[in-house]
Amino acid sequence: MKPESMSEPLVVFAGNIMEAGMIKSLLEDSDIKAYLKDELMGTMNPWWVTPGGLGSVKVVVSPWDKEKAIEVVSNLWLQ
Repeated sequence: MKPESMSEPLVVFAGNIMEAGMIKSLLEDSDIKAYLKDELMGTMNPWWVTPGGLGSVKVVVSPWDKEKAIEVVSNLWLQ
């Protein structure tokens, strides 16, 4: 990874507000700081939100936590 790309936040999940909140909680339980992006749109107009697409709520982490965050999210779908 280039040094300049290590400062840009990384989206590890995009979906509706409930799914994004759950993923954020799971990440925080694994000691990964995460925040939600575009959560107001997902809360105000949930019918406009398409999972992973237009208007979706995104879970964002630091690029330093990329591997661990992807592992947590991936394990969720494998269970």
